Amino acid sequence: MRGLCNAKSDKLKTTGKLRIKKLICKKQILTIIKVLKTETATWVPMDGDTFVTEEGFILNVFGYEHPPNQVFAFLKYIPAKLKKLFNIGFLEKTWKYGKTELFRAEKLYTAQNYQIFLETFRKNFPDYVYFCPYRMKDVISAPIALIRKVYVPKNCLNSLIALKRKDDLQKMALEFVELLSKESGVAVEDFGLHGSIALNMHTTKSDIDIVVYGSRNFRILEAAIDKLVKYGQLSYVFNNRLDEARKFKGRYKSKIFMYNAIRKLEEVHSQYGLFKYTPTKPIKFQCIVCDDSESMFRPAIYKIENYKSDESNSEIPEVVVSMIGCYRNVAKKGSKIKVSGMLEKVENVKTGEASYQAVVGTGSNEEEYIWPL
Repeated sequence: MRGLCNAKSDKLKTTGKLRIKKLICKKQILTIIKVLKTETATWVPMDGDTFVTEEGFILNVFGYEHPPNQVFAFLKYIPAKLKKLFNIGFLEKTWKYGKTELFRAEKLYTAQNYQIFLETFRKNFPDYVYFCPYRMKDVISAPIALIRKVYVPKNCLNSLIALKRKDDLQKMALEFVELLSKESGVAVEDFGLHGSIALNMHTTKSDIDIVVYGSRNFRILEAAIDKLVKYGQLSYVFNNRLDEARKFKGRYKSKIFMYNAIRKLEEVHSQYGLFKYTPTKPIKFQCIVCDDSESMFRPAIYKIENYKSDESNSEIPEVVVSMIGCYRNVAKKGSKIKVSGMLEKVENVKTGEASYQAVVGTGSNEEEYIWPL
């Protein structure tokens, strides 16, 4: 009888422990959901932020103008279970986000692939396609409600600084940021971490991908990196003409590094819905850059003058805008550039005031570019 009582007592204890564990797990899940809701509710999407969706897609935020409850973005990583839906070429290399195996397109930023991404989403995940009434076309956009985790570069760097146990690559990334901060005078707080290290899905072969906040900080950092190259502490890596023009890629010790710029909040002057954009016709021309103060961001903006074209145009663009990241910072003030893109009419919705811009990276034509001359 006593043994039976003990057995019952043990069973009750075990059952009680299981109930407590279930309650703890349930509480943890509710806490996680609450944190995620708070995170996305207070999040201001900025170009360069990364997020993970309910289906496991990993996307990068594009630009600084977003519709209510939506985020314009481009697709970077695709879960293995969804790979077969996308009729594109994939890199052989794979990534791991937690237990999820991820694939990446062989070519991320081509007009053809963008259209394939768009069509695949339209057929299988229509919530990721948004019809923009100010551009009169479908674009890739994620609903806030489907975002499960957000990675802001500045926060990712802070998390790495606070991490007690760092691997060799994480240590090297922090050493690199500290070196740049010391040499440039730009505060560590104005740097951010991007890429696979930020998402904790890096390997020993991964690159160091950092960002700096603010146009002024970017120009200061650009000069500091150039000085470090002359000192022999860093070296540039050029794979093509654009790399040579941008000087955004190099080598620190045994690792490739890349750096780009993100606007500070006070530098975001655009607002979704303020302007209407109407494509007019494809154009090719040469011009001089007269203002490069926003050329390091994405979209990259170049104010231009001395417009010259073989075609007679009554509408002349005042600016060149690149939606493609590889054309950031390819030309400085006073530089001559050759442009192929789409002429767009930009109309203020409230006042009706209109101007024109040349857009590179519309997602509809592969022959759009900015070449320094």
